[in-house]
Amino acid sequence: MRDPATLLPRHWQRLKRFLNARRKAATSVSVAANFDDDAYLGANPDVAAAVQRGEFQSGRQHYEIFGRNERRPLRAVAASLPKVPLSLDEAKARKLARLRPLLRGDMPFTQNEKLYDFLTEDLRSQFHIVATDAVSSNDYDAHVLNLIERHANGWILDCGAGKRSVYYDNVVNFEIVAYDTTDVRGVGEVLPFADNSFDAVVSIAVLEHVKDPFRCAAEIARVLKPGGDLICCVPFLQPYHGYPHHYYNMTHQGLTNLFAPYVEVDRVEVYASVLPIWSLAWIIGSWADGLKGKTRSDFLNMRLEEFLVSPQELLRAPFVTELPAAKNLELASACVLFGRKINAAK
Repeated sequence: MRDPATLLPRHWQRLKRFLNARRKAATSVSVAANFDDDAYLGANPDVAAAVQRGEFQSGRQHYEIFGRNERRPLRAVAASLPKVPLSLDEAKARKLARLRPLLRGDMPFTQNEKLYDFLTEDLRSQFHIVATDAVSSNDYDAHVLNLIERHANGWILDCGAGKRSVYYDNVVNFEIVAYDTTDVRGVGEVLPFADNSFDAVVSIAVLEHVKDPFRCAAEIARVLKPGGDLICCVPFLQPYHGYPHHYYNMTHQGLTNLFAPYVEVDRVEVYASVLPIWSLAWIIGSWADGLKGKTRSDFLNMRLEEFLVSPQELLRAPFVTELPAAKNLELASACVLFGRKINAAK
């Protein structure tokens, strides 16, 4: 019997489109009617942490904005959950023992029950590492979570992990700060791992804070196995945010150029969590925080079209002249350096 699509191609295609649309609509209604907020948060611990911080009102809100498009799981798969829950100390002790063979043998370090510490005074001085009370913490998005699941039996390096809300057994948390979830401490420009150690490397919102991102990129490539996966996110139009330093932002071409000598770049994306709206909201919110009283109120009540003039016309506006110097540095269109060459004779 011939395929009806070959007999009535136009009508058949219309019917298929109609049936597919109904199927999608039915699925959407089914999800809406049966959505289990607790199950969704349990399957997506990064979302649960974001809800606790007040970034979302509920798991359902996250799912509608991001989760559906990211194909987030609606509930955890029981088989993927550990049969015997471990405390952080127990999980860390097990991981530190397993990752010991990945460490370089030509770098000095100390070890305790919490981490391997390669952050020597020499490295601190060389790369301007200073003590900080700032806490860096970014939850993984669906892309990184999928990577972690795909390499469940391998090793993933999180280069600049920050403080993690979920402690994964197959992810090495590398940091300059000794958070309770840090596994190895050191600097990105001199990674203390052997060549070709990791099945994947992730670096999320880190390289802007690194004194030498080119050297750090080379080190990331060195410790990545041939054919290994890389996910690296670096800000472009984000304001200054030091943890404690913020050296470089990058265009998509700059980010590609950073890794081009070592990595076959598949694509550079701007997905939901890094769309321009985040930068716009950040800049407007931070600008408003730098103003007071009537000037702040007037600024927030301006229409967007009022900004679509030559900036020269706005230089004397109160919301420009009353912005503190620190805010000007944070939100600057550009920074201008003045200097003088060091006299070697001195």
